[in-house]
Amino acid sequence: MPIVAQQSTETDWVSRFADEVIAESESRAPGKPVVVASGLSPSGPIHLGNLREVMTPHLVADEIRRRGYEVRHLISWDDYDRFRKVPAGVEGTDESWAEHIGKPLTSVPAPAGSAYPNWAEHFKAAMVASLAELGVEYDPISQTEQYTSGVYREQILHAMKHRGDIDAILAQYRTKQKPKKSQKPVDEAELEAEEGSGAATEDDGSGSAGYFPYKPYCGGCGKDLTVVTSYDDETTELAYTCSACGFAETVRLSEFNRGKLVWKVDWPMRWAYEGVIFEPSGVDHSSPGSSFQVGGQIVGIFGGKQPVGPMYAFVGISGMAKMSSSRGGVPTPADALKIMEPQLLRWLYARRRPNQSFKIAFDQEIQRLYDEWDALERKVADGTVLPADAAAHSRATRTAAGELPRTPRPLPYRTLASVVDITAGHDEQTLRILSELDPDNPLKALDEARPRLDRAENWISTHVPADQRTVVREEPDTGLLASLDEQGRESLRLLLEGLDTHWSLDGLTTLVYGVPKIMAGLAHDAKPTPELKVAQRSFFALLYKLLVGRDTGPRLPTLLLAVGADRVRKLLGA
Repeated sequence: MPIVAQQSTETDWVSRFADEVIAESESRAPGKPVVVASGLSPSGPIHLGNLREVMTPHLVADEIRRRGYEVRHLISWDDYDRFRKVPAGVEGTDESWAEHIGKPLTSVPAPAGSAYPNWAEHFKAAMVASLAELGVEYDPISQTEQYTSGVYREQILHAMKHRGDIDAILAQYRTKQKPKKSQKPVDEAELEAEEGSGAATEDDGSGSAGYFPYKPYCGGCGKDLTVVTSYDDETTELAYTCSACGFAETVRLSEFNRGKLVWKVDWPMRWAYEGVIFEPSGVDHSSPGSSFQVGGQIVGIFGGKQPVGPMYAFVGISGMAKMSSSRGGVPTPADALKIMEPQLLRWLYARRRPNQSFKIAFDQEIQRLYDEWDALERKVADGTVLPADAAAHSRATRTAAGELPRTPRPLPYRTLASVVDITAGHDEQTLRILSELDPDNPLKALDEARPRLDRAENWISTHVPADQRTVVREEPDTGLLASLDEQGRESLRLLLEGLDTHWSLDGLTTLVYGVPKIMAGLAHDAKPTPELKVAQRSFFALLYKLLVGRDTGPRLPTLLLAVGADRVRKLLGA
């Protein structure tokens, strides 16, 4: 029995869609589970733009579950789609895979060395693992299994019987000019993400012999480069020829299972067959005359209704130029989960409305994102959080099934990154430094800081170029020390004098910011002035040069802790 929710104070987009979807479901199919859907084509690495196709309905479905309703989130693996092209940069492939273009994805060999039986299963596997880590509950549907087992037989025969009606709907759009593409410059990753699976631009079944919404896969070469030449509604005999290999045959469609409806008919057929109430779609499916709009008219032929279907916007990536060039594509959820915890990734999708674009950081920006997340956690803990932010936080950290596993001691990500940068991941040194961050409540074991620590270490090792890594000097820079004026020597003396009494993260922060204040004759709690900020920057640059031989580096309090008091004294000339 559904829980009757009180008027919600939440103003987040998820609650609003949940209200709409529940009302629509009770209107269409009272008493039945609410059905939301996603579709993913495992035609190559499934990227973070595709993840929005899953996270948008997942978050809505989870909110509906929280209210006590039964929900089914269907994820259709479009693994019976044609293999369109060989993606660039996929390890274990070469130009020979091009010979499989036109075959179903489940009939294409997996990349060399893969543990999976075919191309589709190979690329599904990483996404399945990522969805489990993200806490996404769903019912998987393989379209290969659906079509080849005859599940859609009645729907296929119905579509062929009503092909004239379908053709008339499609004809309204064939003569319309496609809107011109934006002339703004976009990067390679954005172009690839906008392409989607390619289903949005598939042919609609038109041919010289008439309109047929069904396309067989050839019995000779296995490709879909076939043309239906005739069809008999009474006997269901269908004749086709293959333009790739010349094969031709006549089959009974009432018994034949080696083909599929064209995309613009397949999608609305599934809406009706599955009773889908909510399914978002990307820009490529949502423009005038595209799949979602046309499907809204075709779905009536199958006795169904178009789902509530918001368009979702582009998901951008910052700091991925290096990875894009090596992989030939945009990063996947698995790539993101190597450097960030599931809660942070869920939050990025939960806090923005589907029609708002946003970026996922793989560069230095990830540290700022983590700072923002930790600040939100503190507001939630002390009760000062705004309702919409509280809702996004709740959706990020838990599902209707319970809370996602979390790091017991979530130390600041930028601190963890700095420490593993300096220690090169040496566990004993890392624990020593982290245990000194808060002497009153020292970290006792690295597992308390995991998995966030592991994510920070992965980020440092895979996304920070070698020339930006921190290397602590082995010996003092005697030339620089000798060249210091009296003011420079005095500032170092004050710092060294305060090390023992300030040896914690907060203490060292106070110390390094306080030395320039003392030098300027100010109190330790003096407000920063433009002149003081200049003096602090000069002092920090001096410390960086003496410790790591550069003008900048990790935050100085963290760097000092990582280097250790004895070595700091040595490098600063004590």
